[in-house]
Amino acid sequence: MKHDAHSHGRTLGRLFAKLTAVAGMIASLAFPVFAQDGTGPIPQNAQARSYGGGWNCVLGYRVDGAECLAIELPENAYATGRSYGTGWECRRGYEEVGEASCAPILVPANAFLQSSGYDWQCERGYRQDRETCVPIILPEHAFLTEDPGGTGWTCDRGFVAGEDACVPVAVPENGYLTNAEYGDTWRCDRGFFEVDDRCDVVVLPANAFLDTDTYGPGWRCERGYESKDRNCVAIELPQNAHLDRSGNRWTCDRGFHLSDGGCALGR
Repeated sequence: MKHDAHSHGRTLGRLFAKLTAVAGMIASLAFPVFAQDGTGPIPQNAQARSYGGGWNCVLGYRVDGAECLAIELPENAYATGRSYGTGWECRRGYEEVGEASCAPILVPANAFLQSSGYDWQCERGYRQDRETCVPIILPEHAFLTEDPGGTGWTCDRGFVAGEDACVPVAVPENGYLTNAEYGDTWRCDRGFFEVDDRCDVVVLPANAFLDTDTYGPGWRCERGYESKDRNCVAIELPQNAHLDRSGNRWTCDRGFHLSDGGCALGR
């Protein structure tokens, strides 16, 4: 009997669930539910989507339940058509203030509105100083740059920027200008190397050639020779060894390892 009562209770439960589902369907037909994503009958100030189902509010309106309500556009603003944010942006030459209005961008004298329309930039020959454009004082041997930051000028070739002036670069004999904006302003000619702000001639030892490496002695040993005491001496290759890629050192052959100045088999 207990088993029959339990089964009878489950049957009643299933029947109640079915009746509830049917009642929900009848209610949905009698009282249609409108979603927030543009489904259901097309309301006023809306249009059907070009693909898929549903509808979108026309420009200047945004969805609110089953309706399209007008967006309150401040003066000098335009509707973006986006469903998020304020739904509007300020026109060119204006900036948003407190998500409520569009105020004109104040362009100072000797400046112009940038193409983006969101900021201003000083004219050529002027640089920005807070909210104004002041004239650039161009020193002798300098020219204007297009960089809006910094001094607004750079020195001519052969000069380096000092304190509001362009100072001549002191190039030693047998040296040349590098044209580099940063780092060394001059370097020594080929065949010379830098010593105490001068260019001394490179003295080539036997079996060596000139090397443009600015951090070396100005020369390098030929292949098969190594540098010792500013000379190039022949490399004595031990058995089972070969010259490395540089040609000025040696390394053990594959399968051999360095041991007591030679190359031994195995590890």
